[in-house]
Order: sequence, then C-alpha cells, then structure tokens
Amino acid sequence: MATDFLAEIVDERTARNPGFPHLVAQAAARRTVARKLAKLREKKALSQTVVAARMGTSASVVSKLEAGGDVRVSTLQRYCAAIGEKLAFAL
Repeated sequence: MATDFLAEIVDERTARNPGFPHLVAQAAARRTVARKLAKLREKKALSQTVVAARMGTSASVVSKLEAGGDVRVSTLQRYCAAIGEKLAFAL
C-alpha cells in the first residue's frame, strides 16, 4: 500500500525532529479554531476589513488568523471582541 505525499513529508520531518507530529497536530487545531471563527464572522455578515478596523489592525492580520496562523492570545481576544464574542479556554 503506497503512502501519500503528505505522509511521506511527515515521516521525513519526524525522522529529523521527533516532535514534528506534535507541531502538525497543533497547526491542525489552530486551523479548526480559525475555521470556526471565520464562520462566526460570516454568520454575522462582517467582512475581514470591518473586523480588522474594529481590532485596530490590518485585514492581513485577520486573514492570517482565519488561515490558522500562529497568533497571540491577545489577538484572538481582540478578534472575538470585534465579532461580538468572548474568548474562553477549557483545559
């Protein structure tokens, strides 16, 4: 059974850095949260430009956040406030 290209890359990187699968999992979790935030924004009929203005930042920051970029907690808090939500954590 052949492995796919992504699996090969993960295997190669894991051989060099045993912590790589954890980094991949973290990135996947960020993307999941980012998708939820973007859906909330869209449901409220807000553009990235409007959210950025409310945050006092650029639309590229909002775009990066919604793409699952590694952003600060304070940026997430400002984003949530800009769309009328509160950021909460559960451990």
